[in-house]
Amino acid sequence: MSGAEFNSAKLPGTPYKDYTFPTEAELTYVAAQGANVIRLPFRWERVQPTAMGPLAPAELKRIQGVVASANSKNLCVVLDVHNYAKYYSQTLNGDAALQNAFVDLWSRLALVFNDPKQTAFGLMNEPSYMPREEWASLAKRTLFELRAAGVTNMVIVAGGHWSGLHDWFSGSAGLSNANAFSDIKDPVQRTLLEVHQYADKDFSGTGSTCRAADEFDPLFNRITEWAKANGQKLFLGEFGMPQTPDCMQTLERFLTLMSGPEWKGWTYWAAGGWWGKYPLAINTDVAAPSQQWPIMKKYFYRGIPPTKTPPLAPAQRNRKN
Repeated sequence: MSGAEFNSAKLPGTPYKDYTFPTEAELTYVAAQGANVIRLPFRWERVQPTAMGPLAPAELKRIQGVVASANSKNLCVVLDVHNYAKYYSQTLNGDAALQNAFVDLWSRLALVFNDPKQTAFGLMNEPSYMPREEWASLAKRTLFELRAAGVTNMVIVAGGHWSGLHDWFSGSAGLSNANAFSDIKDPVQRTLLEVHQYADKDFSGTGSTCRAADEFDPLFNRITEWAKANGQKLFLGEFGMPQTPDCMQTLERFLTLMSGPEWKGWTYWAAGGWWGKYPLAINTDVAAPSQQWPIMKKYFYRGIPPTKTPPLAPAQRNRKN
């Protein structure tokens, strides 16, 4: 449910003018489709305007309002710090003070959102402004600090760079996400590794066509086997397709490829009333729902399915940040 992360050039910006939050009607529609989770992207700078400082009461109240409304509809909320490993214009790369501030941010958020049945913590969206090794170290440190403080919420750790499933096994200087995250450990076993995957030519999520569905079989199969071999669990935090026949075939293939126990959830990118003509966006229109909805609805679930353990279910992306 995108919108609270919009307009990164205007920070903090004016709510409902420069950025927005999911409406009651949108949440009602998503829940009615059978979904059980939304991903809520928001900006670090808006919820904590000063590094190491207090959380902004008004912005925090807006986020709490979405969580309360979503929870009333049996939707869990993934709180997604949508910052790409930056704070304002400064990268976290090599900046010990900002990395300390990042841990501080999550320590403060965890005190507020302390019910593990209501929220999961998406530590950082696409940390592309840090080397993979440095991000992996910070993510593991943040997880350690949260668990040491008694926090039991599910923690979702994005892979480095753009978190791409397609390049999980490649990287610079011989270090890939597969190397960096194979040893992640969680004493309460509630950590998922987040990957993103788009189907257009350059995997960016900005194109209007999709690669053939069959191209993705070996990519999903390889990372699934890696997760199984290393005792890790996966979450597809972003994927989306334009409404063309070929893309709808690829969309369904993605969903079928996440049927094993290594896959614990997924969120589609993106829904939200401010998307305009963004080709991947799905609407929340009862009269004329987007073509993606009937396909996704087949893979939503509530409770424990009878034969196998499938994923969480839907949310989202915009690379205009």
